[in-house]
Amino acid sequence: MSKAWVIGVAFMLAAIGLIVYSSMNVAQYRVEVCMSAEGQTACRTASADTQEHALRSATSNACAQMVSGVTASMACERSEPKSVNWLSKK
Repeated sequence: MSKAWVIGVAFMLAAIGLIVYSSMNVAQYRVEVCMSAEGQTACRTASADTQEHALRSATSNACAQMVSGVTASMACERSEPKSVNWLSKK
């Protein structure tokens, strides 16, 4: 085996290890958000590294289930959630 091959394999193993390690510790906050729009209600759960990211992701996912189009999506995402239930916090 050449020295370059060993270094390449070591680099790849280190990169894979870093990806696995970082993905296991990211979701420190988990939230369920229920949104209402156009006479419909949808609830979605999301996990993220911060409370803001988790809340934004769950809100976007809930709105995506009910509305289509940029204007309707933006209006839905900016409206007040029907309910917010924090399932886990750091």
